[in-house]
Amino acid sequence: MGLSKINRSLAIVAAVVVITLVTAGALYRAHHHEPLTLYGNVDIREVVLAFRVPGRLAQLRVDEGDVVHVGDELGRLDVDPIELELREARANAASLGARLRLLHSGYRREQVEQARATLQERRATLTNAQSNLLRQQELRGTGAVAARLYDDALAARDQAQARTVVAEQSLAELESGYRQQEVAEAEAGHARALAVVAQAEQRLADALLRAPADGVVLTRAVEPGAILAAGTPVFTLSLRRPVWARVYVTEGDLGAVVPGRAVLLDTDARPGRPYHGRIGFVSPTAEFTPKNVETPDLRTALVYRARVVVEDPDDALRQGMPVTVRLSPVADSGGTRP
Repeated sequence: MGLSKINRSLAIVAAVVVITLVTAGALYRAHHHEPLTLYGNVDIREVVLAFRVPGRLAQLRVDEGDVVHVGDELGRLDVDPIELELREARANAASLGARLRLLHSGYRREQVEQARATLQERRATLTNAQSNLLRQQELRGTGAVAARLYDDALAARDQAQARTVVAEQSLAELESGYRQQEVAEAEAGHARALAVVAQAEQRLADALLRAPADGVVLTRAVEPGAILAAGTPVFTLSLRRPVWARVYVTEGDLGAVVPGRAVLLDTDARPGRPYHGRIGFVSPTAEFTPKNVETPDLRTALVYRARVVVEDPDDALRQGMPVTVRLSPVADSGGTRP
């Protein structure tokens, strides 16, 4: 137990000494106007590319290591099934569109004229039946035969009157066109058919995979002939821009590391030829220094993460590459935040 307490005491003393030295170093640099040096790694964004629709992979145009530009075709699916769906959808939409135009235009003129002629015929028949009824009414009391003829004439008049009403209603319906409910139903069906066409067209467009930005192909996960589900990874693309560097700042140096501050970035790949950049973001919360950051300070000290935007990146900058960031203790008054 005594040895354990001694070890803990020594660890506490060592941590206090290191923090004191780090703080003193920051104050010394500020007083003597020495450049502030930060350490971190290159951070290049990656994008996993996939088709939005399922299908059989027909072709891939690029391989690992190829440089691609925004809009370049990277691969495509077999589009024959989708084109068949699209043709069927377009034919259905055309049929429903023709039906809708028919409803909007109303009934044919020939139908209206035929209904008008039928009404005239029914009216003439009604007039004749009424005249016959009047004649039979005058002879109604002269005998049994006259009474029967009157009843027949009355029935004929009523029948002619009913048929005339039906003809009038038919003509009015033809002249007014189709019902609003029928037109609304046809419009909804046509709109639904057009939506199906748009979906098929979108599926056809999604069967072509294009580069969303300039970059380098890192991985090629599948080969032509494979049956892919929607969202199956096909390529991993390393973006050429933006290129960032993640660095870590102690609390004593936060006053010098402000957004928009100009910096120089040194790498082992280009000795003596630094890259130019600016501070783009400083985290508001403290964290422990990542173990992969090469810094002479204590790795478990609390630091603040900062992002440096590289203004002149090239292919020599690779993901995870260690970088040394140098900046003057005097703020660059002409800098603007990226």
